Amino acid sequence: MGKKIRKIKNIRIHREGTNTLTYSMALICGAGILLWYGFDNTKWPFWLLLVVTVPIWGIVLNFYRCPIRYLNMEDTEGIVVAPADGKVVVIEEVEENEYFHDKRLMISIFMSLFNVHANWFPVDGRVKSVSHQDGNYHKAWLPKASEENERADIMITTPDGVDVLCRQIAGAMARRIVTYAKEGEECYIDEHLGFIKLGSRVDVFLPADSEVCVKLGQKTTGDLTVIAKLKPATAGKVS
Repeated sequence: MGKKIRKIKNIRIHREGTNTLTYSMALICGAGILLWYGFDNTKWPFWLLLVVTVPIWGIVLNFYRCPIRYLNMEDTEGIVVAPADGKVVVIEEVEENEYFHDKRLMISIFMSLFNVHANWFPVDGRVKSVSHQDGNYHKAWLPKASEENERADIMITTPDGVDVLCRQIAGAMARRIVTYAKEGEECYIDEHLGFIKLGSRVDVFLPADSEVCVKLGQKTTGDLTVIAKLKPATAGKVS
């Protein structure tokens, strides 16, 4: 694992948004036809519909963008990439008592409404476990969101035996977390881990001695921004 040539390709619409975009466009077109032919003396209701709905539809279209990305790196051993587009809102050492029961380096990326909301695997490896937990819908950038909000936890074991936890977190507006990761399957950087609808956040928990490669407030590009490197000394440590 980790020996792959990668390059950026094109952009498509994520499958999670196909129905939403199709049905909403059909509704807009239907309403437009009714307004165009329903008012003989004036067309302002038709134009008002376009002024209101087209920008909103455009925002939704932007939200469901799904870039096909490939990290331009031949060897991904020890590399941790950003699992999402967004902004780094947390870089800190925390006590993780649910899975690791020790100190971990947590890097959190907040996704706004205008970011791509597809999620990528942050490391190469094998999916050790996948779990979903219901919870609250605090604003995603708040510290308590990581533990109290609805979330999906994906534990990945790298080829070196290091466990990395990737956590998809619902935000104040997000009401659906989609996770494609399956327990026992091999996973790679460049592959989609899942999708979160509307504003949300993704946390990555790494060994405490990992080398941080991003700064607080830095913007990230999912699958392309290297956020950390696992140190060789961590190899073989399995939780």
